[in-house]
Amino acid sequence: MDLQKAIAERQKELKIHQFGFTTTDCLSIHQGVRDLCEMNACGRYGKSWSCPPAVGTLEECREKIMKFRNVFVYTTMHPLEDSYDFEGMMEGKDAHEEISRKIVAFFSELYPGDKLILSGDGCDRCEKCTYPDAPCRFGNEVYPTVESYGVEVNKLAETVNINYINGANTVTYFGCVIY
Repeated sequence: MDLQKAIAERQKELKIHQFGFTTTDCLSIHQGVRDLCEMNACGRYGKSWSCPPAVGTLEECREKIMKFRNVFVYTTMHPLEDSYDFEGMMEGKDAHEEISRKIVAFFSELYPGDKLILSGDGCDRCEKCTYPDAPCRFGNEVYPTVESYGVEVNKLAETVNINYINGANTVTYFGCVIY
């Protein structure tokens, strides 16, 4: 079955806002994105399995990506009360991660081969992450962030012709299945 057609048929059910396909050689992977991670604005740098440095160096991440050819990009969009609605942003992030797990399960039915999953804002499923002292409690159910791999999300959105921003009082999260 054609992946694009199958996903389009289940787009609403999977709660995908927008999606597109590209190839790994079209991804813009940049140190500047990782530098933002190292500035630790989200507070997860060095504290989460889904963020640097746990995901590896930028070069290691690039090598992991380049083992594959294709990229399925999807977004979820979540309404906010206003542009300062931090609680709404966090609810949207949690919803995005749950939606990501469903998308990965569906995608895996269509494409059972190896894949690399990258998702939205860093994981916060545990009150205190086991990083670096013990393996992740959730194993393959926790995905590194798109940004942790140095991917310039704004350029990715442009490449696959989807919105990077979806208007006032919304938050948009990105995910990728690299296969």
